[in-house]
Amino acid sequence: MTCRIRLTPGARLVLATHNAGKVAEFRSLLRPWSFVVEAAEALGLQEPVETGESFEDNARLKACAAARVAGTPALGDDSGLCVDVLGGAPGIHS
Repeated sequence: MTCRIRLTPGARLVLATHNAGKVAEFRSLLRPWSFVVEAAEALGLQEPVETGESFEDNARLKACAAARVAGTPALGDDSGLCVDVLGGAPGIHS
């Protein structure tokens, strides 16, 4: 399921992460649009279990869980280490 919402400058946006570095990066990236970026951790939101089969699946899972609980649009991401000589491992399990 994908939700498409048009945000206006100054809108509240939850970033579905507990990683302070990612929060700082996204705030910097989104600053030109004056979004009020709030971290899931600052709102006391729990991280969902990452059961997806891809980085995209897990990012969507996080964003949907945060949006549902916070009642506001949310942005999720997922990352990991994919090593070519290991056939892409560890991938989403890193």
